[in-house]
Amino acid sequence: MGSKRMEKRVKTASNRRRGIAVSAALLSSALVLSACSDDSGGAEGPGKSEPSASADGQNNEPDAQSAAHISITPQHGTENAGINNDAKVSVKSGKITEVTMTATADGTEVEGEISADGRTWTPSSQLERATEYRVVAKAEDERGLETSENSTFSTVSPENSFIGYFTPEDGSTVGVGMPVSINFDKVIENKAEVQSAIEVNSTGGQEIVGHWFGDKRIDFRPKEYWKSGSEVTVKLGLDGVEGSEGVTGVQSKSFSFEIGRSQVSTVDVKNHTMKVVRDGKQIKDIPISAGSKENPTYNGKMVISEKHKETRMNGATVGFTDDDGEGEYDIPDVPHAMRLSTSGTFIHGNYWGAPFGEGNTSHGCVGLKDVKGADDKSTDGYWFFENSLVGDVVEVVNSPDREIAADNGLNGWNMAWDEWVAGSAV
Repeated sequence: MGSKRMEKRVKTASNRRRGIAVSAALLSSALVLSACSDDSGGAEGPGKSEPSASADGQNNEPDAQSAAHISITPQHGTENAGINNDAKVSVKSGKITEVTMTATADGTEVEGEISADGRTWTPSSQLERATEYRVVAKAEDERGLETSENSTFSTVSPENSFIGYFTPEDGSTVGVGMPVSINFDKVIENKAEVQSAIEVNSTGGQEIVGHWFGDKRIDFRPKEYWKSGSEVTVKLGLDGVEGSEGVTGVQSKSFSFEIGRSQVSTVDVKNHTMKVVRDGKQIKDIPISAGSKENPTYNGKMVISEKHKETRMNGATVGFTDDDGEGEYDIPDVPHAMRLSTSGTFIHGNYWGAPFGEGNTSHGCVGLKDVKGADDKSTDGYWFFENSLVGDVVEVVNSPDREIAADNGLNGWNMAWDEWVAGSAV
């Protein structure tokens, strides 16, 4: 009996303590509600409480990220990238603040320009071939939050790319016979693709067609000589064009040249004379000496491709040698020399003597009376040199030799138009 009364007292005490705890909880709850109430007695709703803070008062939420998104091309690890238009930095939802592009081998920095709207950056000049570059770009969004990105890539090697060496020079004034001639440093198998990437236009409104001479050269010309006073513009859009398997172009270039007055000079080998006709009117009749019977001058239309006030001529360089292998001639200062063929035909001054107007004694060149030193303005050699342009036409007639090959120099005018057009790949 005693034990039961003791158990009852323990339970009663326990219940009393539990009741005190509940009362304390209710009182605490009332105080909290009172503290969270506004002056009108209404409590703030869910989601309006202040964010938690650390002991130093700093916000504990994750750092905000920039909305700006940077893209760099070529992508990291790219090989054989183009050297003209491939490199670019662009950004969405922000603006570029800084771009650094360097060659990794020596740290050479590549200058570039950020667009007016801050959305893109491009190099200011052509990149080098076979070079690794590193690009580091930074941008920020409208809140000023910054982000960055980087890429490392390599440009195409000379072995895997091709370029075209062209004539005439940009900005030059040339004669009416000057073709656009492009010589490639690699064999071109995809001729149609390469030719289609070259655009040649003239303000003279003439149809212009390209003709392939083998696998590494293409010339462009109209059916007739260029119109005097016209401008010819050439666009080489070869960057990224596959010339042959695994070999792509790297040029993206434009150039232009002017067509001067029309001058065509006709060399009559049989009569030892040259008539100079400018803009349809004969302005000069010059005595000449052409190739001998043993070494006759080619017939045909030849375009002046080079001019030299003085130059050395050694027979050994063009196959004229004596029994000892020495050149049959070696003249260090030939005056007023103008090249007519790749194989060595020139029209030039002659001071060592020839029967001008009476006979033909040269090794195939056309000689004009001149003096040593090339300074006598009264000579025929001086006059013709000063009055000729690169691109003027010299046509040789009545020679016992054959007609010059169309690809021996810039001499495609000897090819009939139908034959010329047949050599186009497009």
